[in-house]
Amino acid sequence: MLMPKRVKYRKQHRGRMKGKALRGNKVSYGEYGLQALEPAWITSNQIEAARIAINRYLRRGGKVWIKIFPDKSVTSKPAETRMGSGKGSPEYWVAIVKPGRVMFELAGVPEKTAREAFRLASHKLPIKTRFVISDVELTEEELAKYSEVQADVIEQLEEAEMAAEESAEAAGEAEGAADSDEQAEEVE
Repeated sequence: MLMPKRVKYRKQHRGRMKGKALRGNKVSYGEYGLQALEPAWITSNQIEAARIAINRYLRRGGKVWIKIFPDKSVTSKPAETRMGSGKGSPEYWVAIVKPGRVMFELAGVPEKTAREAFRLASHKLPIKTRFVISDVELTEEELAKYSEVQADVIEQLEEAEMAAEESAEAAGEAEGAADSDEQAEEVE
């Protein structure tokens, strides 16, 4: 779960989310991004759920950047407690997201794959989002690096599939040999 290591003040005011995101509103690291269209507090659990959804779909291909960090504590008082006697204790951490903020970025995968990965991630978030494409082209070196990583992952997956097929065939042959031995004993 994402949270700051140390903070100067554990508790802070709720504040207001006015206006649009002035920073972090462009795709800066990867090729594709997931952009917020509404203001919200995104909890650390929601960020982690979206990250897991993206990584599950990509299966170790490409690179993911998380561009938001939950650095605001949200406090709450215990249930059935009377008013007063101080502010409650910090319960969880949230990232303040304004409209236009790019929350996740992705590189090294085809556009169709990135769209589907971000669609799955958006279901884990409490706001409307949209898919954005970087207007900055990647250099030849970056493209080569990502394509090498993707080729390695595809090669590993193919090797794993072949090994699984071979083990299934070997298991089938072993069962066939055992059946023929039993039939030979019955004949005698």
